[in-house]
Amino acid sequence: MSAGGTRGIPSGQEAIAEAWTHVLPRRTATAVEIERGFTSARIERVLQIAVALASALLGVQSFLTAMGSDLDPLPRTLLTATVFASLAAMIAACLAGRWARPAATVFAFLFPLSLLLFWALPEPRYEPAGGPWVFFLLNVAPAAAALVFPVAWQLVWVVVVPLLFAIVRLSRGEFSAEHWLTSVYDVSLSFIVGGTAVALIWMFRSLAAGVDAARAAAIDQYSRAASAEAAEQERVEVAALMHDSVLAALIAAGRAQSDRERQLAVSMAREALTRLANAESDEPEGSDAPVTSAWIASELQAQARGLGVVLAVAGDELPMPGIPGRVARALVLAATQAVANSIQHADGRGLAVRLTARHGRIRIVVSDAGRGIDLASIPADRLGIRASIFARVAAVGGGAAIESDERGTVVTITWPAGDDDSLYRREAEETP
Repeated sequence: MSAGGTRGIPSGQEAIAEAWTHVLPRRTATAVEIERGFTSARIERVLQIAVALASALLGVQSFLTAMGSDLDPLPRTLLTATVFASLAAMIAACLAGRWARPAATVFAFLFPLSLLLFWALPEPRYEPAGGPWVFFLLNVAPAAAALVFPVAWQLVWVVVVPLLFAIVRLSRGEFSAEHWLTSVYDVSLSFIVGGTAVALIWMFRSLAAGVDAARAAAIDQYSRAASAEAAEQERVEVAALMHDSVLAALIAAGRAQSDRERQLAVSMAREALTRLANAESDEPEGSDAPVTSAWIASELQAQARGLGVVLAVAGDELPMPGIPGRVARALVLAATQAVANSIQHADGRGLAVRLTARHGRIRIVVSDAGRGIDLASIPADRLGIRASIFARVAAVGGGAAIESDERGTVVTITWPAGDDDSLYRREAEETP
């Protein structure tokens, strides 16, 4: 528990960065990946792999067609080596997930230049039945552009690359009707395929960005709520600690008459100081080791002696085992607070404590014969009953009820809570 803040509640961005360390355990996530968002980064990786596989398939077709074309050896070799080396580098980079953007950028610019180079090469003596080998790569260049360029430039590549191919092909065919028909068909097909690919990539990226934005907003909202809840919990814990330990020690010191009572008051003061010193620890107080109902009765009697009251806790002869240690501690502290309230407000008249443990359930009843208290008149900033009894018992899954009139006050603490508990519901609803 920290004095000036909450217990290490991360912000939304810190939570996302922490998540990346678990998603990518083999390497440290970069700032770009964290800023882009988990879903966007995953979608981008999927797109790289998809482009690589499609490019490999089309590249094989194009390479086989190029090997069957009848160009001069040297120009054909240079053209093939330049384009396909760049294509292979892009495919390898996309599959590996490293240097994908630079490799895609190089191919996106190199392929249009290869079309111009194809135009300048000697005219082939025959053209393969499937068309020039560059035809199979018309949609690979726009796909490469889609990996690195904004949407507007992606559309430019979708339009310009097929048009450049058509111009080169028509000029080589002297703008004959046969070449016009073939070129229009090829260009139209490239427009459709390339436009569809760009649209799908844009859609997937937009969806991923929306998911990341929603996730970031949810994490930020959760972090704020968790911080507020932790701050409120710390406030209640500190208030309960001060009320239970410090105030109880002061009451014991004020009532101490004999040396034994003074010694008990000193012990209570030391315990209060110890608990205050340990307030910075994040570890919850107490142990989870199971205890019995007899241990609870014994602790209640010891706490009552610390308040200057000799109290015999009436209970069942057969103790109930298996009560978690922290639960037992919370029940003891809540019942002790009820005893302290009785001593403070009713001078302990008719004070009695009864503990029953049956059918896996514990019930502690603290009663007195005082004038009673008006629960509705207790100010909201008084946390004795709210924090030390209701909140403490509710935190371990129990329930508490208070009945008070001119004949006295009865505090009933039950664990675990059940539907048949007559809880003081108005108090619970008014508690902030």
